[in-house]
Amino acid sequence: MSRPTARVLALLELLQSGGIRTVAELAGRLDVDERTVRRYIEHLIDLDVPVESVRGRYGGYRLTSGYRMPPLMLSDDEALAVLLGLVAGRRAGLMTAAGSASETAAAKVRRVLPERLGRRLDAVLGSLAFTAPPDESAAPEAGVLLAIADAVCHHRPVSIRYTAADGRRSERTLHPYGLVAHSGRWYVTGADPAIGEDRTFRLDRIAGARTLPGAFEPPAGLDPAEHVLAGLATAPHRHEVTLRVQATAEQIRTRLPAGIAIVEEPPSASGADSDVTPWSRVELRVERLDWLPAVLASLDRPFVIERPDELRALVEALAGRLADSARRRPPQV
Repeated sequence: MSRPTARVLALLELLQSGGIRTVAELAGRLDVDERTVRRYIEHLIDLDVPVESVRGRYGGYRLTSGYRMPPLMLSDDEALAVLLGLVAGRRAGLMTAAGSASETAAAKVRRVLPERLGRRLDAVLGSLAFTAPPDESAAPEAGVLLAIADAVCHHRPVSIRYTAADGRRSERTLHPYGLVAHSGRWYVTGADPAIGEDRTFRLDRIAGARTLPGAFEPPAGLDPAEHVLAGLATAPHRHEVTLRVQATAEQIRTRLPAGIAIVEEPPSASGADSDVTPWSRVELRVERLDWLPAVLASLDRPFVIERPDELRALVEALAGRLADSARRRPPQV
């Protein structure tokens, strides 16, 4: 690539970073005089790149808002970051229903890379392993995701067509507080003005989203992620479990994260011994109980089961199996 052409592309890259760039700034970054900068700008305009001239004391050049740049210049680190981001996002389930878009985007980036860098990145991507495949069925429609994101950003009501887990369909208005990606699924949390309550919806179950006129004011200090996790932990399930565990919330969260359980530490008693670990209250709503005894054992902390009695029986059964295994001797060969 000739030096003038490389500098024209470098000028384009500077303009792509956004904002207004003065002629003096561009000349200094490109190591050319201001007259040459203006000539390079003319080259870009001849290539139909919409460069705007901004007059005034702080004037200079900028690109037209929303213009999609055809050239793509990435350093080795940037190219690796882009490709890893595309692959990891897809494997984590953070994609839209047009899941092939991440594959085609990665292919386009890979195609324009120098052969040396391409081989190195292929080695990285070829050696990666993921513990779980993405859930293609949980991918939302791109139009739904973009419409709700815009409504969140501008505090606008949105109308959604929703299909519940039991197949019931409804159309409702939502005041969306935020979007949350959790365990390979997208959620939106917000207020449902028709019932006067906060609700959380899975985006893959929303068939259409339409921004409505008006605006709303979201609650101050609300954390959408915590709101979604709390909603998931308290969703109706077959079993309601209540425990007391002699451990801090942080210790309990290592085995029972926020999306599964609600943990409440007791308030510190005045004059109490700070070395005594508090008994925290833990609440869960689960479809099955058979996995809980092993989790409680892995906490390695004293606990008391308040309900249900069925869980107490499962813990006793696990304790018996562990005791039997501990007493066994290896077979004689």
